[in-house]
Amino acid sequence: MANMMDYLEWRGDLTFAADGFNEVDNLILSQLVYVDFDGIVGGPGGAEVISLARASARFWEMHDKDEILATVSMTKMAPFIMKKTAGTKRFKDVMLSCYVNDISDEEQSQFSVVCMTLPDEGLYVAFSGTDNTIVGWRENFNMGYLATTPGQRKAVDYLNQVVTPEHGIVRVGGHSKGGNLSVYASVKCEPWIQEKIVQVYSNDGPGFSREMLESGAYQRMLPKIRTILPESSIVGLLLEHRGECEVVCSSQNGIQQHDAMSWEVRGNSFVYADGVAARSVLLDKTMKGWLYQLNGEERQAIVDTIFSMLEAAEIRTVDDFYASRWKAVQELIRAKSRLPEETQKLFSRALKLLWSEGNKTVRKKILKKV
Repeated sequence: MANMMDYLEWRGDLTFAADGFNEVDNLILSQLVYVDFDGIVGGPGGAEVISLARASARFWEMHDKDEILATVSMTKMAPFIMKKTAGTKRFKDVMLSCYVNDISDEEQSQFSVVCMTLPDEGLYVAFSGTDNTIVGWRENFNMGYLATTPGQRKAVDYLNQVVTPEHGIVRVGGHSKGGNLSVYASVKCEPWIQEKIVQVYSNDGPGFSREMLESGAYQRMLPKIRTILPESSIVGLLLEHRGECEVVCSSQNGIQQHDAMSWEVRGNSFVYADGVAARSVLLDKTMKGWLYQLNGEERQAIVDTIFSMLEAAEIRTVDDFYASRWKAVQELIRAKSRLPEETQKLFSRALKLLWSEGNKTVRKKILKKV
């Protein structure tokens, strides 16, 4: 089936004046923020802007295809999407500015974002999802017990800083964790900025706590939020959502459906499925049932344990793990054996609860069929 690259072939010659902004445009722009624009796009506070066409040319002067393809990350196709996008009449004059790429081990935060001004003067603020770093993945897990993550706070500050009264319509979006940051920033930003926002896109992004979803601020922004998930969503079903979720078909299976390149496109819209796949619903029920049996301190302890083991094994990136899988697993086993006894007990209890919750969910499904 067709994907966003086919969309660029079919409709790349149509300007935004000829065919307005659509959901596939959103997905494409949400992927471009995964590109490393360091040294290419200026940061907030500066007047520098650069066209997508020029930014792409400069990127490929600094990098080569083999270097990009050697990485393990699911987002490694972003530079190739950029190259294709930059060659179209529709996108080549999109102007990039206010780029931030901030990775902090101390804050356990990986934060990246860029502003894109469309030829129709509309602004799209694209927040990045999780990159190839382990600290980036840790921030996703931290959402399970923190009321607010450092990345979420940075997202609010960024939106308040870059949007000005001179801006017309504003769209905010992101993929994976970037979808979560897009919603959070839009809910918490200044009210006058909220009035300018016409749409917030969460493309397979994690949800929020029940307290957040029940807040008046979230409820006011809800009509503008679009939550888009693939059929076998895993990341996008984490935590809680409100409102209708739109479910798109994917050419991949399981966790690989998180890859936006697999989302099916027809014309200027997605190909929609009837709903989330049964196996994803089962997994979601299992994970939520498991988490709700653990208090905040226990959740934090489990996350700390997992990532302290990764640190002890000197696994800093996804590439590190895949480069020597068996050695990495051996290192993790050794790291677990060095944990305090109480931590090992908690870790074992959590695994037993997860196993028990999984069995309970499956039994309920079988009983419903009887």
